[in-house]
Amino acid sequence: MSNNKLTSFVLSAMLFALCVPAAAQQPTKVPRIGYLTGATPDGQSHRIESFRQGLREFGYVEGKNIAIEYRYAELKPDRLPALAAELVRLKVDVIVTGGGGNTRAAKEATNTIPIVMTQDSDPVANGFVTSLARPGGNITGLSNFAPEISGKQLELLKEVVPKLSRVAVLGTSTGTTTALSLKEVEPAAGAFGLKLQFLDILGPKDIENAFRQASKGRADAVLVLPGSIFNSNRTQIAKLGVKSRLPAIYSHSEYVVDGGLMTYSASQRDLDRRAATYVDKILKGAKPADLPVEQPKKFEFIINLKAAKQIGLTIPPNVLARADKVIK
Repeated sequence: MSNNKLTSFVLSAMLFALCVPAAAQQPTKVPRIGYLTGATPDGQSHRIESFRQGLREFGYVEGKNIAIEYRYAELKPDRLPALAAELVRLKVDVIVTGGGGNTRAAKEATNTIPIVMTQDSDPVANGFVTSLARPGGNITGLSNFAPEISGKQLELLKEVVPKLSRVAVLGTSTGTTTALSLKEVEPAAGAFGLKLQFLDILGPKDIENAFRQASKGRADAVLVLPGSIFNSNRTQIAKLGVKSRLPAIYSHSEYVVDGGLMTYSASQRDLDRRAATYVDKILKGAKPADLPVEQPKKFEFIINLKAAKQIGLTIPPNVLARADKVIK
């Protein structure tokens, strides 16, 4: 072999040797999740940590093999559409939504990027999915609705208000979740010898009047059924319950965090953690249309003792002992 050929051969071999590691070291694409919520960073931190925990269970570590783009509306729902559009422009692989209003904003921003709901009281009635078993579009995830818990909520009200005889029920007659909940509430009320006063909330303007009607109707307590109107105005509702000195039980834990008396509801942290299951499946190629919407599996009982004191209510020790969490 001539010197020129030898030199050429050596150079080719060296170039090949250099190219192979370079190709092998090409960075793999890190999936990006868009996380959309109407809350503040502090208000959503515990839920986000549950979601991260779920991701870690599937081997995803934020900042290493997965990235999360957080968008907070800071309790200003009118900001949600712009934030959702921003996530779409970033071309995230999945959008995770923290509630019904967030899901609607994401739905209006895209019909192609997969959307995973961490909760929704009635995803079919809200137009997010065709059915729970076959979502049919780019949205899937979890529902926090379980109508059978309404009877348990009445039972707990009966325990904390021993002379309970009349309960004001806040619901929305146009919502399917209200009808389903009432099917559970009415027979339970009959079993406990309770009279129900149904107060129809069709918009935010009806909320304050409903509490006036509950007081005027001599209700001993209030049961707030699930519904987007209530969720969007939960701080006001929690404060009115205390102001009216009416023991109230709510449809999820955030009411109690916002100052309400108590909740027996689906565990939001468990729902947030389980949302990671959907993200993992979608990143591995599954289509949202083929992933059934799941319902709650874990429930939690939370009491706010500060609210109880403001109402002038003493929670029996045996009830306190059963609480999953007590806010003091």
